[in-house]
Amino acid sequence: MPRHKTYVPHGVIPAVLLPFHDDLSIDEPSFRKHLRDVAATDGLSAITINAHSTEVASCTFDEQKRVHAIAQDEIGDRLPIVHGIWADGSLEAARIAKAAAEGGASALLVFPPAPFTLGQNAAMAIEHFRRVADASDLPIIVFQYPLPTGQGYPNETLLRMVDEIPSIRAIKDWAGTVQQHEWHVRTLQNRSRPVNVLSTQSSWLMSSLVLGCKGLLSGSGSVIPDLQAQLFKAVQGNDLAAAKALNDRIFPLASIFYAQPWVDMHNRMKEALVLLGRLPKAVVRPPLVKLEKAEIDRIRRALIEAGLLSREKRDAA
Repeated sequence: MPRHKTYVPHGVIPAVLLPFHDDLSIDEPSFRKHLRDVAATDGLSAITINAHSTEVASCTFDEQKRVHAIAQDEIGDRLPIVHGIWADGSLEAARIAKAAAEGGASALLVFPPAPFTLGQNAAMAIEHFRRVADASDLPIIVFQYPLPTGQGYPNETLLRMVDEIPSIRAIKDWAGTVQQHEWHVRTLQNRSRPVNVLSTQSSWLMSSLVLGCKGLLSGSGSVIPDLQAQLFKAVQGNDLAAAKALNDRIFPLASIFYAQPWVDMHNRMKEALVLLGRLPKAVVRPPLVKLEKAEIDRIRRALIEAGLLSREKRDAA
């Protein structure tokens, strides 16, 4: 049974990274330390695993179960675990959801199936989510992609989904435009059964939060969970001066983490944790490849500008 069964997705939810050994196997000791480091941050609501940030597309079903077991063992008694559901087919998505529930997860983050890039309709989206919902009683977070990708759910589809599947309790909003994001906030959070909007507009996080999101779910929280928690608190408290000061520290990191190509965002975050002394090495699984030294140097400069790395360490590197 889930340890945090009454959890409703809200607040600050970092999505952690997954360290690997040079042979590309999971580096369990480093992962355990990373989980403890992030979970020690004040002001968090939950931790997300088996998502983009943990390179879930490269992980087998058994590896995802192992990642979940490690997370539950290390931090499950302190924070709810949000388990990602990454699958191209609905039957596999349901199998992962069932295993996540049995393993003690508190919520599910459901990614859109890749075939939707070729086209989708409301009936397809509802069928996918119904299969997941039928496999567990956990609250569901819908990962809302930008509409131009083909994997985002149009407004009418999204409304039908939340009407017909009561376990949908939040969306992870990566809509990509202010207008779409604001529609989500104003429409979904003001329903008779509210659906929380969790921002993952990490390249413009402060702008996103001031629209009224009920939380944020971001991979960069693996590096700056404290700054994200403080920013969310400042915005919730209408402390504009504090929010702007925190945003000034976050901005250089957002600029480097979310540069093109976007697929390298978590690759860059691993390098940042190495520079900060929180990970021993930044190994990624193919098709990702090691970053060039020039890009690692840019990450180092961003960490210094954010006040997270001293100039002495920069000069010694």
